[in-house]
Amino acid sequence: MTGRILLVDDEPAILLTLKAILEMNGLEVVTAASAGEAKSRLGAETYDLVVTDLNMEHERAGFDVVRFARQSCRTAAVAILTACPDLGKDWKEQGADRLLIKPTNTPELLECVAALLGRQKITIGREKKTSIVVKAVSPTSSR
Repeated sequence: MTGRILLVDDEPAILLTLKAILEMNGLEVVTAASAGEAKSRLGAETYDLVVTDLNMEHERAGFDVVRFARQSCRTAAVAILTACPDLGKDWKEQGADRLLIKPTNTPELLECVAALLGRQKITIGREKKTSIVVKAVSPTSSR
C-alpha cells in the first residue's frame, strides 16, 4: 500500500499510534494536532487521504478539515475518525467519504485506508484521461 496521508487528532497517543501503524504498512504520514494545523498543512502540501478526528477545537472541528480538504485538494479522499458517532451522523452530507468509530481495530483501519486510496487513484486517473482528451481536441492545436 502506498500513499500520502494527513492524520489529524488532538490526542497525542492516538495520533502517534495510528501514525506508526500506517507507516509500518508503507504509507507516508504527516500529522496535525488540530483542525487549524491541518488546514495549514493542506494549504501547503498535497495528500492522497485525510483522516481526521471530529471533536477537536470544537465538537465538529473535523468537518472544518473535511471542507477545507475538499476545497484545497479536490482529489484527496477524506475519512472522519470519532469516538462520538452521534456528532458525525451527517458525515456524508459534510463531504466525508467514510466514518470510522474509535476505537477502531488495525485491520478495519487498514482496509478503510486501502479502499479510500484505491478509489482516490481511480479518480485521479479519470481526471488525467479527461484532461488528455481535452488537449487532444483543442482547436488551436491544429494551427
